[in-house]
Amino acid sequence: MLLSKLAKKTESKLIGGDVDINRIEYDSRRVVPGNLFVCVNGTFLDGHKFAESAVKNGAAALLVERELSFDVPQVIVPNTRIAMAEMAAELYEQPAKGITIIGVTGTNGKTTTTYMLKSIFERAGHRVGLIGTIRNLVGNAVIPTTHTTPESVELMRIFRIMRDAGVDVIVMEVSSQALDQNRAHGIEYTVGGFTNLTQDHLDYHKTMENYLRAKRKMFENSKFAVVNADDKSSAPLIDGLGIGSMTYGINNDSDIHASNIEAHPKGIEYDLSHDGMVDHVVVNIPGLFNVYNSMLAAAIALKLGVDMKDILGGLSSVRGVSGRMEALNTEGFDFSVILDFAHTPDGLFNILAAVHEFARGRVIAVFGCGGDKDKTKRPIMGRIAGSGADYCIVTSDNPRTENPMEIIDMVLEGVNQTDCPYEVIENRRDAIDRALHIAKKGDVIVLAGKGHETYQEINGVKHPFDEKLIVSELLAEMRKEG
Repeated sequence: MLLSKLAKKTESKLIGGDVDINRIEYDSRRVVPGNLFVCVNGTFLDGHKFAESAVKNGAAALLVERELSFDVPQVIVPNTRIAMAEMAAELYEQPAKGITIIGVTGTNGKTTTTYMLKSIFERAGHRVGLIGTIRNLVGNAVIPTTHTTPESVELMRIFRIMRDAGVDVIVMEVSSQALDQNRAHGIEYTVGGFTNLTQDHLDYHKTMENYLRAKRKMFENSKFAVVNADDKSSAPLIDGLGIGSMTYGINNDSDIHASNIEAHPKGIEYDLSHDGMVDHVVVNIPGLFNVYNSMLAAAIALKLGVDMKDILGGLSSVRGVSGRMEALNTEGFDFSVILDFAHTPDGLFNILAAVHEFARGRVIAVFGCGGDKDKTKRPIMGRIAGSGADYCIVTSDNPRTENPMEIIDMVLEGVNQTDCPYEVIENRRDAIDRALHIAKKGDVIVLAGKGHETYQEINGVKHPFDEKLIVSELLAEMRKEG
């Protein structure tokens, strides 16, 4: 497509002539001849510094915020992220047009809710595309992802693939950072769903007010909102937007309400009141928080006209999501191991509370906190673990570029505010091994923080670290030990 045609789709000034563009790239290492290279002015790096490398690799043109001294055409714009999104949509021929797009945002519960929605809409006969933390599903194809919400040009590529595969409903997680960075710019959501807002990402947003403001951007581009009546952030999230809304909840008055909740070791069930009717919901994933997740999914589906039988069938057929309240195979042993992505104070509180609903013995928490992230939540999570578990093993998570023991020391500030017995084992594999060896009949080990991740990032290097595989290997060794 001609650069001039792409440039017309955004506020811009084109200098240096016209060329044909075959692809838009923002990583200079991936640039090949015919590409438009986008100089993204990011949080830590200025993409304009990589323009020279992109030109050497054959970039046909540059998308910039200031004119650079290179002999290639340049499109000068106020904001390259916004322009990239608008030009990518044009390059891929407006791939989202006419497709129902459901956006789900919030601190916790996004992934599980999107999988519930996928199950419901597939039960109702729709072809569903899913974009999220664990993977992107395009028809039957799985595309790995490094961000909860990909960059805009990647989103448009995925939308195009989904459209060509006959997808008519797209369900996507939308992160606060993606919203703040305009990665989802230009997307209009048929329905926007909100799970909750608790402390996370303050290393990036700095304040909870900024965090909420970023989430609100999704609803500014939504035709309708479904929000949590039990979360105080719901009202300011949608106030003054002039869009229709629906609420769901347990404790406060809401349009969709859950009552008579029963928790079981393998799931939850409750009565769902809506539109003067009551239906009994069965979800085969444990945890009170999954009442909220399933209510949000049900409310969105109801708004979009899905029959209640398909909603109930879709919810009951979800058998769990990778790394979310996932029970690992402990055949031959009389204790349980639960894997969960809980990496926020609220997430850790919820998983420990959920496990206590069915644990017959002790709850043993193996957890840490990530490096180069919000430091203020470390003692909070330590206190939550100490209050919610019967025994804690404090270990490393993804220390990234930080000293693991310095992170652990901050976590211990919170653990020491409780009476919970604990030990410190920095090496995460050794910590898991210790938990398995001290577990007794009826105990439940909670491996919190990494969930679906298959790596551990240490000193900026990602090392293979799949906790499902590690638990399997350690249990096999224990069987040999007798």
